[in-house]
Amino acid sequence: MKTPPVIDYEGSDYQETFWEQGGRAYEDAAEQIALKRLLPPGNGHLLELGAGAGRNTHRYQGYSHITLLDYSTTQLQQALQRLGSSEKYRFVAADVYRLPFAPGAFSAATMIRTLHHLAQPTIAFDQVSQVLTDQSTFILEFANKRNIKSILRYWLGRQDWSPFTPEQVEFVKLNFDFHPKTVKQDLAGAGFAIKDQIAVSYLRAGFFKKVFPLALLRGLEHILQRTLSWAALSPSIFLRTAAQNDQEPAPLGDFFRCPACGHHPLPDTPPLIHCDACGRDYPVRDGIYDFRLDP
Repeated sequence: MKTPPVIDYEGSDYQETFWEQGGRAYEDAAEQIALKRLLPPGNGHLLELGAGAGRNTHRYQGYSHITLLDYSTTQLQQALQRLGSSEKYRFVAADVYRLPFAPGAFSAATMIRTLHHLAQPTIAFDQVSQVLTDQSTFILEFANKRNIKSILRYWLGRQDWSPFTPEQVEFVKLNFDFHPKTVKQDLAGAGFAIKDQIAVSYLRAGFFKKVFPLALLRGLEHILQRTLSWAALSPSIFLRTAAQNDQEPAPLGDFFRCPACGHHPLPDTPPLIHCDACGRDYPVRDGIYDFRLDP
């Protein structure tokens, strides 16, 4: 199956340059507030899609197992260094368009700062729905094209594309902004019910971060998330959804699925995972399962 291209952070120092040195403490705090409100504590197995270096992983309280998925092995190596080697965590390099997991393998999932790299999100939503059990929580964050800044720029003639039209806009190659209504429609088409919405990071402009201390920005963020989320005019939107797919939990031992042919279960036998159906082999190196396929 030919799938859309994916962005690859292989070899990137994104965690260090963007988050730790890039003045993003406010954005990180804003996302922490939203996650705490939206994601109920759990005791099952959570899938973190686009996990990167594991910046948010420690915020998923109560889950007995967490699988971190990213296309970049170097990002996952950084996550492993951050979290440590533990039976609680599994690190998987794979394409979100071809998830290497059995149906019903997870009881919750998150996708934060990842959708904006996906040209065809409906394929990804269908894949996520397949690997979740019925009524599982799926937390999705996306970049909102209908935010206050883009609306003002459009009205002032400084922006060609309209923030009010339903289609996504690619402002840089493989970087997309989405209309909230379209994202919700696509989620519904994949079998997800929208349960809650939080508008995040209204104050991410450099002016606010220079003038106000982080503690005050956090306090204002709490207020804005509780009072203005209904309008969905911030640059980042979080949705809490529930999978509606009648999918039972995967049987014990049925966890991995071949992303090439769909066969499952695959035996969990590092350093090599072999698919008897199509003959493909998937290596496990330094604690990272590599299920990536050639483009």
